[in-house]
Amino acid sequence: MTFAWYAHLKELSSKPWIIAALISWGVAFFEYLLQVPANRIGYGSLSLPQLKILQEVITLTVFVPFAFFYMKQPIKLDYLWAGCCLLGAVYFMFRGGH
Repeated sequence: MTFAWYAHLKELSSKPWIIAALISWGVAFFEYLLQVPANRIGYGSLSLPQLKILQEVITLTVFVPFAFFYMKQPIKLDYLWAGCCLLGAVYFMFRGGH
């Protein structure tokens, strides 16, 4: 979803927002084709909050390299602190099981 949500800021900045939205929706469609089955499979062994925390960790793990390499944004210490907060969230979601 990172590419669908943010790549248009770089690649389609001169296009009308509706064009960017339609292209982003097209990109997101293919990710949803993977996300929905993955959630259905994962829900058999993980709770809903656990699935959500994993999604957030994956999102930040993808976002940081995307922001640095693709969008040419500087790396900030805030990414580290956000990652530490997510590690805390993972701990609390998974410490007691379901």
